[in-house]
Amino acid sequence: MKEINIKEIVESLIETFLSAGDVSLDLRDKGLIKRIKSDNTPVSNGDLEVNKIITQKISKLTPKIPIVSEETSENKTIKNLENFWLIDPIDGTYDYINNLDEFTINAGLIINKKPEAGLIYAPAKNRMFFSYGMDLAFELINNKFVKLDSTKNFDKDEIKFVSYSKTIKPEIEKIHKKLNVKKYTRMKSSLKFCVIAAGEYDGYVAEPRACEWDIAAGHAILKHAGGNVTDFNGDEILYGKKDFKNPSLILKSKSIL
Repeated sequence: MKEINIKEIVESLIETFLSAGDVSLDLRDKGLIKRIKSDNTPVSNGDLEVNKIITQKISKLTPKIPIVSEETSENKTIKNLENFWLIDPIDGTYDYINNLDEFTINAGLIINKKPEAGLIYAPAKNRMFFSYGMDLAFELINNKFVKLDSTKNFDKDEIKFVSYSKTIKPEIEKIHKKLNVKKYTRMKSSLKFCVIAAGEYDGYVAEPRACEWDIAAGHAILKHAGGNVTDFNGDEILYGKKDFKNPSLILKSKSIL
């Protein structure tokens, strides 16, 4: 693949993400049109409009890199994808359609099956995260790029995790005990990767669930903030798998590696 300037591409997408976030909130205020997809998950006109905004801009910036989005069938049947975008226009659609604030807009750039750039915007919380290389992970705060530090606020006697569910399954509880986790907070969207990268929490554990577009952007951001993402065996997570299904996941801040 021809050399691309990942930093330039990511920074060019920030304004698009902010605009897409405004559109998502405006559409929700006006009343969303909702339906249930074939996999029994909800989708709205907001998901589809954000997808259109994000994919059109990415297509202009990187016309030769395929885009795989949760909300379209395009490129999902290509075998042996190595360099591609993974898009989840609204992660946390349930929160989105129910006027909650944790939903996010996501794009991850995969190069050689590994996440090399990520953007995540939580419009209702006005938090914009992005990364494009090691030690180059940021949150946009007051129009300034503030570097993420996953070791900030770490307390070895009060290790804090996020959890997808209020009820912790036995296998996950075992890992929590091994890592000396003292408390956890429920968090459903990809925002969990960002708050770990920012040092607000220390980790997350999940059994196999969801798909690659749910985690690619967050994986890049956490990795570039010095954290780590593996499966339960400690193996590296690679992308472009059949059906784009995720394995088990363990997210760790730099503090507990």
